[in-house]
Amino acid sequence: MTIYSFSQLVINWYHENGRKNLPWQKNKTLYIVWISEIMLQQTTVKSVIPYFKKFISTFPNIKSLNNSTLDEVLYLWSGLGYYSRARNIYKSAQIITNKYEGIFPSNFSDVIKLPGIGRSTAGAILSLSLNFFYPILDGNVKRVLIRYYGITGSVKDKKIEKKLWSIIETIAPVHNTGTFNQAMMDIGALICLHKNPKCGICPLSKRCIAKIKEQWEHYPLKNTKKIFTIKTSWFILIKFNDTFWMEKNTKKEIWKNLFCFPNFDTKEIALNWLKENKINTNKYEKMTPFFHKFSHFILYIYPILIQLSSLKFYKKNKIGLWYNVKKPQRIGLPKPVQTILHNLMKNI
Repeated sequence: MTIYSFSQLVINWYHENGRKNLPWQKNKTLYIVWISEIMLQQTTVKSVIPYFKKFISTFPNIKSLNNSTLDEVLYLWSGLGYYSRARNIYKSAQIITNKYEGIFPSNFSDVIKLPGIGRSTAGAILSLSLNFFYPILDGNVKRVLIRYYGITGSVKDKKIEKKLWSIIETIAPVHNTGTFNQAMMDIGALICLHKNPKCGICPLSKRCIAKIKEQWEHYPLKNTKKIFTIKTSWFILIKFNDTFWMEKNTKKEIWKNLFCFPNFDTKEIALNWLKENKINTNKYEKMTPFFHKFSHFILYIYPILIQLSSLKFYKKNKIGLWYNVKKPQRIGLPKPVQTILHNLMKNI
């Protein structure tokens, strides 16, 4: 198959079967495509759509984003995960305001310097919004290429990555690059699935090595099965009327800049903290513990509920607040905190 016929097959398929009505595909601007591409990093389209709509409704442009606070940005991001993305968006808005007069740059070398943007994301932003000739290589595109060309080896191997970039730069059309890029992503997301790919309706199946060999599961080769370490955390839920004490997390490991219940690695440390703050440790209620999975470990959470009869508690030297569940403040909350509050709200 010639380079031209490959790209033409892909583009023709897109015109008939590709996704054209996603929220960020309407009234496309550099800003809108940028926000969507950052949200879509390591997250499915289905999960992103409601978050994207709320985000753009609240922050329709860079000016409104720059004039907001990080807490407001994290508030809209709460539950989507990978919160460094939200922090990078906020940092980028400040950089764009100060360095580019509030206008999202259209130069590749400027775009790739923004926080959280790599080669593929920069290419996606510029090709999808302006149709510039910049190929992309996200996870879906990698899988399509590896199977089609029968490339063996780990997808994380730098040599394989270099080879894939060389291929995509060769087969991507100079014209209609944006359509081609979207089509490749769609084929990967809708047809060339991790499990049970739909080879029968794939426009590339006739020349696809993985299909010819009927060994799609070997392309790409699976990395060694990840072993997740299990960590524990004791959440102290200090409740007074309809409010809960929350502290802003300054830890770099997880949930940075998000508000959370005071949390500790062991029960002993948690109980000592309660004693130090003169909170009665004889009257606490253990709630059902649960798992929360991260990309690199599993957190086993033990919630402890303490109801105060009077408001005497206030932790000094901490960035904290009393979070009102009936009139919630616009702050970022981790998913486990949202889950706990949701369950407690049923009884309030």
